[in-house]
Amino acid sequence: MKKSIDHLQQRYQDEKIGKVSTSERSQPLFEEPKNDRRSFFKKAALGGISLGGMLALPMEETLAHTTSKVNRLSNPSDLKITDMRIAQYGNVPLLKIYTNQGIHGLGDVRDGADKRYALMLKSRILGENPCNIEKIFKSIEQFGWHGRQGGGVSGVEMALWDLAGKAYGVPLYQLLGGKFRDKVRIYVDTPTVQDPDEFANKMKERVDMGYTMLKMDIGIGLIKDQKDTLTNKSPWGPMRGWSDKDVMSYTQTPHQFTHVQITPKGLEKMVEYAAKAREKVGFEIPLAIDHFGHMGYNEMIKLANAFEPYNIAWLEDLIPWQNTEQWKRITEAISTPTLTGEDAYHKKNFKDLIETRAVDLVHPDPGSAGGYLQTKKIGDYAEEFQIGMALHHAASPITFMGTVHAAAATYNFIGLEHHSVDNPWWEDLVTGIDKPFVKDGYVTVPEAPGIGLELNEDEVKKRLREGEKFFAPTDDWNEIRSWDRTWS
Repeated sequence: MKKSIDHLQQRYQDEKIGKVSTSERSQPLFEEPKNDRRSFFKKAALGGISLGGMLALPMEETLAHTTSKVNRLSNPSDLKITDMRIAQYGNVPLLKIYTNQGIHGLGDVRDGADKRYALMLKSRILGENPCNIEKIFKSIEQFGWHGRQGGGVSGVEMALWDLAGKAYGVPLYQLLGGKFRDKVRIYVDTPTVQDPDEFANKMKERVDMGYTMLKMDIGIGLIKDQKDTLTNKSPWGPMRGWSDKDVMSYTQTPHQFTHVQITPKGLEKMVEYAAKAREKVGFEIPLAIDHFGHMGYNEMIKLANAFEPYNIAWLEDLIPWQNTEQWKRITEAISTPTLTGEDAYHKKNFKDLIETRAVDLVHPDPGSAGGYLQTKKIGDYAEEFQIGMALHHAASPITFMGTVHAAAATYNFIGLEHHSVDNPWWEDLVTGIDKPFVKDGYVTVPEAPGIGLELNEDEVKKRLREGEKFFAPTDDWNEIRSWDRTWS
């Protein structure tokens, strides 16, 4: 364009001093392309300024006028974060980061996490350019920790990637280095069913729905009420699940300290679930197992050996992920692949598991690991040690699709968890993407900017947790009230 305007200005000056003949004045200023029916002059006229008037303007004003209809929103270098708000449905706090240019980014604070893990970070990111994701992450990463405590940092990071993709007009996977695959394979979680035959039928239903990779939750909770299946269960009462907050309860006691043991009868009862499932779905479909219960690593080796005839894809979270040495003992003692990591925060906390080859597969959840880039870094580091990566996810469709991008951009990816297949309105929380998400066991990677979808605000408002408001102001979190440096 600059070349064209320079040519026009020179022609205008030549005409003023008489260097252009009458015949030359009748010639077109530019040779119009054959496939373009409108000339530069028509465009100038439509823009509301005559040629002579345009040429009389200084260059800066000329350029300003000719680009007046260009959308200047999402000029990445001038973006600033102006606000951050939360709208929680169920146990998932949705997170939205606002900017001075009208574009926003979406994430969430992992399933079951406290929204305040994210809100406390607001004062530390206001005024920052959201495209400087690694810089912002460096300033907030100290506030993340394992499990749901990583949800705040991770949620902010994920929303920033969505925002940056929108600012630059490219899909998220492109910002992560490009994609290795156009479709991402899904493994589907299955709610626990007490009766082995009914459980197997549930698995077969998943296959009939088109899923090609399955996971079962087979834990000692299924057999604990049957006589002679477990040793030393009496000190632990009902052996409840997630809601028990007593630090001395079974739920809150690390596996190695319960001293619960499984008997031969217990092993037989546990294995029956896998045997029945294999009868229904066959052996060609990968079948993983999770949620065994709180027992020490010796018991887990016994269990793993009992499941071996059923060719299990992996045994998940047998013991806490932090117990690297015990994980290594399990992995070396059995032939079934081992996997852990959904509650580990940051790449640095996967290094021991990876470098010692304590597990066969790593299993980060972007909602705890630190977000999409940390997840990819974990996968890339595992690849160096010939270790594959599956991905955990149990939150909103926003971060589910964001995790699809991270999976597409990571070479050693194996499968992504879908934890909401039985929720009929889950996909309705978003718009802008074809549904159902999963077709024949795979999700097509979106090509729209950022994550590639937006919230269906009406549906989210219908699903808001009792007492919650839809992205209500969070001004109480605008001001920093502490000195954050951790060294002197």
